Amino acid sequence: MFSPLVIFGLTYLAMAGQRLPFIPVDRPAAALCGAVAMVVFGGLSLEEAYRAINLDTIGLLLGVMIIAAYLMEAKFFRYTAWWVLTRARSSRSLLWALVFVAGGLSALLVNDTICLMFTPLVLAVASEARLPALPYLLALATASNLGGAVTFTGNPQNMIIGMAAAGNPGYLEYLLLSLPAGVLCLAVDAALLSWMFRKVLPRGKLAEHAPPRPELDRVLAGKGLLALALFVGLAMSGRSLAGAAMVAAALLLAVARVEPRRAFHRVDWVLLLFFAGLFVVIRGVERSGALSKLTEPLLPYIGVANATGYLAFALITVVGSNLVSNVPFVLVAAKWVPHMPEPRWGFIVLAFASTLAGNLTLFGSVANLIVFESAEASSSSGHGPRIKVGFFEFLRYGSVLSLATLAVALAVLFWEQKMGW
Repeated sequence: MFSPLVIFGLTYLAMAGQRLPFIPVDRPAAALCGAVAMVVFGGLSLEEAYRAINLDTIGLLLGVMIIAAYLMEAKFFRYTAWWVLTRARSSRSLLWALVFVAGGLSALLVNDTICLMFTPLVLAVASEARLPALPYLLALATASNLGGAVTFTGNPQNMIIGMAAAGNPGYLEYLLLSLPAGVLCLAVDAALLSWMFRKVLPRGKLAEHAPPRPELDRVLAGKGLLALALFVGLAMSGRSLAGAAMVAAALLLAVARVEPRRAFHRVDWVLLLFFAGLFVVIRGVERSGALSKLTEPLLPYIGVANATGYLAFALITVVGSNLVSNVPFVLVAAKWVPHMPEPRWGFIVLAFASTLAGNLTLFGSVANLIVFESAEASSSSGHGPRIKVGFFEFLRYGSVLSLATLAVALAVLFWEQKMGW
């Protein structure tokens, strides 16, 4: 009989090696197979497996995705991208504007959505203005990851951390502590990209670029933004994140006057399945006691309430997030944080390190894959020059951007902690 630890190891191996030919399943399928194996081979009973699924996290993710779906239906994201990208007057101002707008929107909604909506317009503007596409695609992917670190709803792993933190820190407290680091990281990201591509970014006024203007549904966009504001307001007031998201989403469904099915088609149900499967796998290995044994060797490094301990935790997080992806890693690492001397700061460091780790490699973040796979598909269909970015080409830029922004973020967070914030 397979032990829960073996099932856990095989599941994470499948998720880490999703692109290898001898492991033919993707991450959601690996999580589902692992969850079923936990029940079949006795790691959990069926009832325990059902209870292992954290419905608060699922509800939070679903609520935010429904709000984002209606904003997508209203073409809010495409219109915002068009408005920003057509008003830039130089190659560098375009890059800086893209970084801060993509980062700002990613802080409010799941960053994957921003990448999906912005990529086609970034390619169109780069083509019309005769600009190299790579720096702007990197700007979009990295900035969406950086912006997503600023709130507990900016990306899936932060949602897990926000629920695990259980109000310590809360939504508003985390936002206030993370915002300075997030803004500085966006500025560093834009500055480094401008410097790394200084030889290919033209100087002077951009060539005329006027991609088609998206038809914004102002009424539906207004309702979606009000729902988003309601969610943020409830979250800041200390309400349950899942409850706040579902209340805002339900009200939007009721008043949108758009067939709900159209919004539901835009919800990433596969991601919800992925989460559910992972919750079961983690619960199975936790119940066996193996998770505690795996944690013990790390405690001497992360169990110290000083900069050295948090730095060690951040480095472990960066490595783990790039081996198995940040969501699976965070589900395990979130179990370690309550054993740290200051769990509040442990959750904050985990949120930043796991998110900024996504900028290190091409496969480190779903946002990276969305941007570059969309760009490759678009260029392959005859729209603009061929765009294909491989693992090592991305690593060449991502390693600098990821490590530099992580150093800045940790420096700001350590200073805030020292100041007693």
